[in-house]
Amino acid sequence: MSLFTVKGTWTGDRNGEGTITTDGLQTTVSAPKQLDGPGVGANPEELLIAAATNCYMLTLAAILSNRNIEYTHFEVETDGTVKKDGKRLVFESIVHKPVLFVKQADNELQEKVIQLAHRAEKACFISQTLKGNVEVTVEPVVKVVG
Repeated sequence: MSLFTVKGTWTGDRNGEGTITTDGLQTTVSAPKQLDGPGVGANPEELLIAAATNCYMLTLAAILSNRNIEYTHFEVETDGTVKKDGKRLVFESIVHKPVLFVKQADNELQEKVIQLAHRAEKACFISQTLKGNVEVTVEPVVKVVG
């Protein structure tokens, strides 16, 4: 078993601000502008998306390495959608959009890389934790460089 601890402080009402501190991160937090907050620092919605993105990237890197797929790097942009359901907010979806950069790839290898990009989402434990509550999908692109 592993224990992870996050410490938080808060000042003010709903539109106040706080800090979140971990071993590797310290950031100011508040309610997001998109939800009528002050938009200072990060917000819970971005932090949830960041956790999902970080897990996805680690999982994808592990899968590519285990399959001996040579790539120069990859970039991921992740969108999260929140909607109002009556008076409450619901996290509707998270969409990872990875772009994988490879030096050489025929069509077969490109298809394999795309399949592995989808597999990484299914193997990511954060995605599995959210399953049933938030739809998590992947829209991968492979770019040959060099």
